[in-house]
Parts: sequence; structure tokens; C-alpha cells
Amino acid sequence: MATPVQIRYLDSGTVSDSLRVVLLSDAAGICEAEARPWPRVAIHVGRPVRLACRHGDEHHTGLALHGDVDIIPSGLPARWEMQEPDAALVLSLSPSLLRRMCEAAELDADRLELRSRFQVRDPQIERIGWSLLAEVSQGYPSGQLFWEAAAQALGERLLYGHSNASRPLATGPRGFPPLKLRQVATYIEDHLGEALSLTAIAGVAGVSVSHLKTQFRQATGVPVHQFVIRRRVERAALLLLQGQVAPSQVALEAGFAHQSHLARHMRRALGVLPRQLSRAAMA
Repeated sequence: MATPVQIRYLDSGTVSDSLRVVLLSDAAGICEAEARPWPRVAIHVGRPVRLACRHGDEHHTGLALHGDVDIIPSGLPARWEMQEPDAALVLSLSPSLLRRMCEAAELDADRLELRSRFQVRDPQIERIGWSLLAEVSQGYPSGQLFWEAAAQALGERLLYGHSNASRPLATGPRGFPPLKLRQVATYIEDHLGEALSLTAIAGVAGVSVSHLKTQFRQATGVPVHQFVIRRRVERAALLLLQGQVAPSQVALEAGFAHQSHLARHMRRALGVLPRQLSRAAMA
């Protein structure tokens, strides 16, 4: 495959010395990134994409869903081979910040090793990523304090959740097993622009509607309908930032009945309005 054309829709640039945020989109094909001193966190956004990826000598092949997280430690090159166009929100964290955090926690910074991760789910990293995306889209209204707090939160999650200093995770609610949850999430992604029903989603999971509602909430922390609305908002936001779909059509593409419906839910979920994202795309 040929090297895909890469487009940067948003880039925080030099807003912070500790954290950088870039929204990237790649055409189908092979994308390679050289080794860098800053560890990177790539959050898949948008439609499911089948891809093969490599971080250094480790590799993985699978279906990337919206919200799946890849972690590329510093010093490792990365390579992705995508069968469809792909988009990712990439967060890069300063090694000096991680070192200061290790020293504050009385950990040996020279022995710290971040774990290479492929398509894992981490709700904390997702929340940090979406809040940063909204902040960049609005033109940085929260100032330097917000970026410092976000960098600290991301550093703590990498340090204690994805490194050799990780702490044991607390046992959470059972809910769906991971494979079944991915099957349900994939179905929702594939039909996000359509009229989804609990009956159809329950059929994919092979459970009754009442069991679906209980187990889905246990597994994700939110009811099915809230999960779907949030995903529709996030898809609409990506379409607006990419500017490839007319703003008047974005609501329908994302599964909303009309533009005012989208605007209400987008403001509630992301704190921005569709027109603000459209302006950010043209900036």
C-alpha cells in the first residue's frame, strides 16, 4: 500500500511545554512514525477501522473502535497499516513531567517503563482526551491552568495504569465480558446514523432487553441511550472538524433528527456548539 496522505485538523502547538494535542486523519494505507522522546497516546476516533499496528518489535492486528487507546512509549517507532481511512487524537506528554512525577512519588525515574498498548479501553484517558479536544476547538478558553491539570492527570494515568509502577486495578462491576461488549459497541458504531433500538442491540448481545440495560451499564458506567447519544455527538464533532460534510448534513449523518437536537446534546456533552467547531475547522 502507498503511504497515506495525513491531515492535521487541530494542533495545540506550543500552548503547553508538557502536553501537545493533535487531531490527525490518514487515508487507507501505511503510516509510519519515527521514534520520539515524548511518549504518545493515540485515541481512535470515528468509525471502526481494521488495521495492523506495530510499536517497536510488538505488533497487533484488529478492529479499532472509537475510544480505543494505543500507547507508544518514548524511543519506539510506530507503524500502522489501515484498510480504511482512520482518525486519531494524539496526546504527547513531556518526559520531564513524568520524571518530576516519579521523583514526587519517590519512584526511580530511570527505571520507569511505560507499557506498549494496543486498542485498550481506558475511560480516564478517554475523558482527558475529549476534554482536551473541546478545549482546543474552543480556542483555549480555560488557560494554562487547564493544560497543567490535564498533563498531570494524563501523567498519573500512564504512571499508575500503564507502566511498571502500575497499581492493581480495583475490581469493578462484571457486566458484559470484553468480547461481547466490543461486539455490541461495533454494532452501535456501524449503525450510529440509523434508528437504533434496544431490541436490536440486545439481539446482537444475545440477551433480553432488561439484561442488556443492566449489563451494559455495569460494563460502561452509563445507560445504553446515553452511550449512543455521546457517540453521536463525538461523531458529529469529528465531521464538523474535518469539514468534509456540509454542516446542514452533519446532524443526519450522526443520527440526530435535526440540527437543534444535535446542538443541545453537543453543548451538554462537550460544552461547545456545532458552529464553533465549524469555525475551528476553517481557522
